[in-house]
Amino acid sequence: MATASEFEEDIAAIVRSTTVATLLETITLATGMGFATVARVTDARWITCQAVDHIDFGLRPGDELDVETTLCHEVRNYGEEIVIDDVHSDPHYVDHRCPAQYGFRSYISIPIRQADGSFFGTLCAIDPAPRQLKQDRILSMFRLFARMIGEVLDNDTALTQSNAALTQERALAEQQEQFIAILAHDLRNPVNALTAGLRMIERRIDDSQATQLVGLMRASVNRMALLIENLLDQARKRSGGGIIIERQANTHLDAALAQIIAELQAVAPDQQINATIDLPVAINCDAPRISQMFSNLLANAVTHGPEGIPITVSANIEGGDFVLAVTNGGPKIPEQMLPTLFEPFQRGGDRPSREGLGLGLFIASEIAKGHGGTLLVTSTDQQTTFAFRMTMAPAP
Repeated sequence: MATASEFEEDIAAIVRSTTVATLLETITLATGMGFATVARVTDARWITCQAVDHIDFGLRPGDELDVETTLCHEVRNYGEEIVIDDVHSDPHYVDHRCPAQYGFRSYISIPIRQADGSFFGTLCAIDPAPRQLKQDRILSMFRLFARMIGEVLDNDTALTQSNAALTQERALAEQQEQFIAILAHDLRNPVNALTAGLRMIERRIDDSQATQLVGLMRASVNRMALLIENLLDQARKRSGGGIIIERQANTHLDAALAQIIAELQAVAPDQQINATIDLPVAINCDAPRISQMFSNLLANAVTHGPEGIPITVSANIEGGDFVLAVTNGGPKIPEQMLPTLFEPFQRGGDRPSREGLGLGLFIASEIAKGHGGTLLVTSTDQQTTFAFRMTMAPAP
């Protein structure tokens, strides 16, 4: 025999619905009947899901009756409605044991079915006094309410499934983010080892071609390190930690930017990069983060800028603001891409084979926000410019 716990979800679905409570109250008002209920009915169980009781019949959600003593059992078996105005004058039910056992004279029970046709239970009402129930308006009302309750159950099932799927997706996303964070963290050590090894090799070789090759390898390793940092920053952002910005006066930002240009130029030797860097004063910023942002912007320009059209870089002071801009040639960024351009894992569709994870612009944008600055994009049919602007706040 089934346990009560197997019907908890059915009961809860009906109890959760304010619509069902309103329908039951409407039935008592429209018919004068003292007790109206939605019952879950199976071949072996009759369970109250929700009830309005003005005659102290005594049933609450979860309470049961012996199913074989109820007329709802017959409704389930035969799939037909039962309507009784007065048991005393009804030839079929005048001697039936159910009215005598439960003390009612008027009774109505309408089957509740769900969208797939399955039988859920009944919408029924009883009263110790005779009631005029065999009327078109009364029967139409009960049938309509039974259909509405079936829809309530279907909607609740759909919502429960949707919530379960959402919970599962969130759990999966969290696991994926944890995996990415752990992977990125663990990749740091081998990348650092490669960097150190390449530096040692570079100091011990005299051959110019070998030196150039090591330079290319170092540039690739630096790109790997940047990708790892981007992944870690994304994981921190998702976990609520945010990107940490530690600002201080820096007089060597120009050298750091020039180093990044040299590294990317080594990776893309055929892509001309023209730079104008004029920083005569100390910049109050987080220099490693500004370098990371610049590396992302310049790598993006190298990816999207067509060969033969130089990339231009400028870093200077304009009207008391520090401005860093990267411009590449090529077609205009499609308008539909602009609203999500700085969101994570958003990649363009022009050259997908040369793209990364779509984190570069997102991280750059977050670094700009962390400095209290802005990162804006302007794109025409000839060129695209990403410009970072930050007020030159005094050094702490």
